[in-house]
Amino acid sequence: MKNSDTSKNEFEKAEKPEARKFAKKFDTSMIVYIGVLTAMEIVLNRFLSINAWNLKIGFSFVPVAIAGMLFGPIPAAIVAALGDFVGALVFPIGPYFPGFTFTAFLTGIVFGFFLKGKTTVPRVLAAVGINQLILSLLLNSLWISVLYGSPYLPLLSTRIVQCAVLIPVEIILILAFGRAFGSLGDKVSAL
Repeated sequence: MKNSDTSKNEFEKAEKPEARKFAKKFDTSMIVYIGVLTAMEIVLNRFLSINAWNLKIGFSFVPVAIAGMLFGPIPAAIVAALGDFVGALVFPIGPYFPGFTFTAFLTGIVFGFFLKGKTTVPRVLAAVGINQLILSLLLNSLWISVLYGSPYLPLLSTRIVQCAVLIPVEIILILAFGRAFGSLGDKVSAL
């Protein structure tokens, strides 16, 4: 009996630092920040974007990029995916399709991976390039093709316009927010 109690206590001791580390990452203040950024994403996406069945131009990437800068990949992915899901349920633009939520989740992962830490020009170029050219242009075009039954390759040609507009806008705004949140990011991460 004593051996099993001893091994159980050793196991609990080994588990507690990891549990504390995880709990510290997702404390109350981070949950509040994630909630505010998610609300911002919903408003920017649903009310302040140009939307068509095959095209979306807007600034909903800003809260996701800020979450990536301040908190990293998982919180940024939560902001993006939760914003897409809740926005689609509460303020639908078209039928809900989980592929777009998956792409939003991946967008948050990419922004968090490249923008957490230093927001340098190469990191911003990589994050925007992957998000716009791979996730938005290729993957979201696939989802639109599946959802609406439109041919994939002709759809790509119309969505290139969206990427051409958003790539420079995203680069400029992310670099500006990166400079603005540079010192704030250290303070928020320390909370």
